[in-house]
Amino acid sequence: MLEHHERRILPYTAEQLFDLVIDIERYPDFIPWIRGMRVHEKNDHIITADLAVGYKMYAERFTSKVKFTRPHEIHVEYVKGPLQQLSNAWSFMDLPDGGCEVDFYVQFSFKSRIMQSIANQFFDKALSRMIDVFEKEAKTRYGGQD
Repeated sequence: MLEHHERRILPYTAEQLFDLVIDIERYPDFIPWIRGMRVHEKNDHIITADLAVGYKMYAERFTSKVKFTRPHEIHVEYVKGPLQQLSNAWSFMDLPDGGCEVDFYVQFSFKSRIMQSIANQFFDKALSRMIDVFEKEAKTRYGGQD
């Protein structure tokens, strides 16, 4: 099982960062390895969607349920696909002097031993890059905060 936890302070509000992360329908526009997204259900607290991911010759699709409390928490639950399990959580907390503390956690494992072996080799680099992609998109959407 692979696990990654990261905490960052970013110069945006919790509302802005929450809106960015919950905007899953736009993930294919700014996350390079996401090839497609299809939302099945969307209401004030839950989104159920299929996500198509790929890297080079590898491509998979999985379904997840996203539960959220605006603007502070997002939890992703795995429904079906190539994974054994997936647990993903984001939290956003405005700071007294401005900016926001973002807490990101993901834990997952593949059903296939081969896929798990491949994931073990690239996991840390890929997850760190993912946070960078969201940070870059925040800068694009909300302005250059250097």
